[in-house]
Amino acid sequence: MAALEGLDAFLAAASGACCSRLAIFIQIQGCIICLTLAIGWSFAAYVRSRVIRSMKHNMEGGNNFAFICEDINDLEHSAQLNLPGVSVVMPLKGFGQHNLQNWRSQITSLYGGPLEFLFVVESTRDPAYHAVSKLISEYEDSVDVKILVAGLSTTCSQKIHNQLVGVEKMHKDSKYVLFLDDDVRLHPGSIGALTREMEKNPEIFIQTGYPLDLPSGSLGSYCIYEYHMPCSMGFATGGKTFFLWGGCMMMHAEDFRKDLYGVVSGLRDGGYSDDMTLAAIAGKHKRLISSPPVAVFPHPLASDLSFPRYWNYLRKQTFVLESYISRVNWLMNRALFSSHCYLSWSFVLPYFMALIHLATALRAPFHDSLLKETSCSSCGLTLAGCLFICTILELASMWNLTKVEIYLCNLLSPEGPSVSLGSYNWGLVFIAMLVDNFLYPISAMRSHFTQSINWSGIRYHLKHGKISKIERSKEYGPNLTDLGGKHLYWKRLCPPKASFLSSLSRSLAQWHQPKKYDS
Repeated sequence: MAALEGLDAFLAAASGACCSRLAIFIQIQGCIICLTLAIGWSFAAYVRSRVIRSMKHNMEGGNNFAFICEDINDLEHSAQLNLPGVSVVMPLKGFGQHNLQNWRSQITSLYGGPLEFLFVVESTRDPAYHAVSKLISEYEDSVDVKILVAGLSTTCSQKIHNQLVGVEKMHKDSKYVLFLDDDVRLHPGSIGALTREMEKNPEIFIQTGYPLDLPSGSLGSYCIYEYHMPCSMGFATGGKTFFLWGGCMMMHAEDFRKDLYGVVSGLRDGGYSDDMTLAAIAGKHKRLISSPPVAVFPHPLASDLSFPRYWNYLRKQTFVLESYISRVNWLMNRALFSSHCYLSWSFVLPYFMALIHLATALRAPFHDSLLKETSCSSCGLTLAGCLFICTILELASMWNLTKVEIYLCNLLSPEGPSVSLGSYNWGLVFIAMLVDNFLYPISAMRSHFTQSINWSGIRYHLKHGKISKIERSKEYGPNLTDLGGKHLYWKRLCPPKASFLSSLSRSLAQWHQPKKYDS
């Protein structure tokens, strides 16, 4: 009884506090945040849906290859002859659960122009080196693919170092360079779609895309899915955007050869995050970043993605805001830091207050002191009801965007692994929304005060926004990245089954001989 009386006294005080003007403002603000997210995701779903309708229209018109290109005449031999050369650079670290499938989707592209793939590893001790070597042996007769050993980075992150080594080794005739992460699962026509946009508008500085996370069932995987979803609005514009995702970036190769705008030196000299650095350069020089609506890629998350691995991933994401290349870039990052922290806790607090209102209403009939709070509780329950409705609208909008993007991914990869919406647990999605937004400010504060991060066994220290010190563990470091899966042994590297798409890929290669660059 004493415990219940103490609880009732707490509820009476908390309910009164949650009905203050400031508390009411916070709760109304939470509803507005939910509705803003719902509207943003609805707009993103509309942009993606237009592409689906266009693809269906082309298929009904007889273009069975609409998943590769809008105009079937683009597959004519004469059109293929004029396609520009592309070098695909993939920095690797470790060998995870879905890597092999992702790499196959990348090197079996149905792009008909000159195309080379450069896998870049830190050393031959990396598990990815042996896996890629075996994969290369399967495709060496039909695809121009190489594996490069970059060595240890000393002035920038290992990923950026690997990317720059790939750029140095790319073919001299390549017009574009495409950077891909090892967790990107490409569609057969993705490289062609990105290249077409670059050819249509030479003013594009960077062409990018965004992942569609496929949660594995753990809370950590749903937290990552929820973390990425708000950003997906910025990539579903159908064109110009201010957002950039380092997992998929196509740029003009000449920009790197000439170090235009300092793209090479900006990355090499203390660069930690490739996408944040390049986005800052684009903003400084008012260059265009574009994201075509078909550039959405399935991103299966590891089945053993634990909560500590999610936390380390979140730490890496907040840590990028501590890196910068100029005073303006620093101010922008501080604004992002402050606004994200404010909005995250502004999103979570109303749910805590709604829980107080609900508990007070349930206990009121059993305690006289709570009956005095009836009018306040009535106001609180009204606010809680509004928050509930706004949350339902928000989740429904997120569900709709995910459904549309899944449908689009299945259309773009008709023979790839089918993606299903049925595997999503929307109860866990809601819990992940609360957990992720609660933890984000904590992670951001820790990143700000420590100025260091452990990324795949390497600890980076920042000073004045740039990497000043790199520490490597005595042991070689983990095989898995935070989003990677369990280690796969070589016995699981099975040759791929022959498919219609692989046959078509070889046919396109024959149309444009040689598909490999001339040596």
